[in-house]
Amino acid sequence: MDIVVLDEAALRARVKISHEAMAVVEAAFAALGRGGVVMPPVLHLDLPERHAEMDVKTAYVPGLPSMALKVSTGFFDNPKRGLPSLSGMMTLLSAETGRVEAVLLDNGYLTDVRTALAGAIAADRLARPDARIAGIIGTGLQARLQLEALRLVRPIQRVLLWGRDPAKAAALAGELKAGFGLPVTAAPAEQVVREADIVVTTTAAREPVILADWLHPGLHVTAMGSDAPGKQELDPEILSRADRVVVDRRSQCERLGELRAALAAGTISSDRPIDELGEIVAGLKPGRRSADEITVCDLTGTGAQDTAIAVHAVRAAA
Repeated sequence: MDIVVLDEAALRARVKISHEAMAVVEAAFAALGRGGVVMPPVLHLDLPERHAEMDVKTAYVPGLPSMALKVSTGFFDNPKRGLPSLSGMMTLLSAETGRVEAVLLDNGYLTDVRTALAGAIAADRLARPDARIAGIIGTGLQARLQLEALRLVRPIQRVLLWGRDPAKAAALAGELKAGFGLPVTAAPAEQVVREADIVVTTTAAREPVILADWLHPGLHVTAMGSDAPGKQELDPEILSRADRVVVDRRSQCERLGELRAALAAGTISSDRPIDELGEIVAGLKPGRRSADEITVCDLTGTGAQDTAIAVHAVRAAA
């Protein structure tokens, strides 16, 4: 059997942020919610002397013909070298024979896509149906992609964004305004949260960038930057004040996500009722329950998403 090899350019040409790709990632979440997915803990390497990290993720998803093994890296001094911070690749193996079927040299592109789509899925289930104002925390690539994906599920009419570097925030505001034809304003983080219907945090922060006092009735927050020990974007009090906390995988978020930080700070207890996004997608748990509910979704990224987007990519290429 020939092994399919696809480079980043080929994958970018075939895999887009779209309703089709979102359905693929939704199916992976539903499988997680129903049970039967075999997904080991994330293998995480922290490399502080290199200002870098590496993660390895995988999962077997019932119903899919293949399994992905993904290696993703973040070398955060790379921009000084003229290189992107994030990279990686996926290997796709047959779920029947274990034989290698494809090597996807995506440099992290497929991870970027499935991460953005997970944010859209969370917002679709947990944000108010009439949500119109998006708040973006961060100025990197995922900030752009999260907004693109969010527009698949909500008719966003206005965007507020914040970044640590005001110049980068202003530049991104101009870029998003031109790209999406929306009014986009760079603003202080507090204003972003207080005025938005949906807030998405997209940073690599290691201390809170938004505070619990800024929450308001009806707000939905998706936190997707905290995906490794030591990372944190949310004030731990946010999870205790939220009416509903949802995670992509509880056991994983207890080690890597905002849930880990809140448990460590003692702002929530280990017996706090917390639902998984897959349970909601599968129809086993309800989505948003009222217009005034404050909801938080803690996304750390799962191997099930990687297997789903890799299978989708190879099918699209075929």
